[in-house]
Amino acid sequence: MTTSKNVLANDVEIKGSIKFSHDLIIDGKIEGEVQSDGALTVGENALIKGEIKTRGVTLFGKVEGNITVQERCELKSNAVLVGDVTAATLAIEEGATFLGRSQVGKSAASGGQKPGGNPQGGNRPQS
Repeated sequence: MTTSKNVLANDVEIKGSIKFSHDLIIDGKIEGEVQSDGALTVGENALIKGEIKTRGVTLFGKVEGNITVQERCELKSNAVLVGDVTAATLAIEEGATFLGRSQVGKSAASGGQKPGGNPQGGNRPQS
């Protein structure tokens, strides 16, 4: 059995939420939430304005919104991300633009960390 990737081409524009199960390549414009248990590839012509919640993201294009992934978030050299990232691992290539905050690590990706908390306990006063 072969697995194929679903593609939204660069002439596609969607306003609304997208949910998918497997891998998806978006090269068009999306305004709304993108949610999946699969991996998302944001093509170089793509513009996504909204939240992304997937297993993993590879970003070649532009995202204006927060990204939350269970595994890896990868910003390629021409990628632009204006928003926050929560991921188990984060890779940013030279030339990528990232304007936002990041929470990286297995506890961040699983949602185990409380907002403002320090998982190592380094800055907490001793009681």
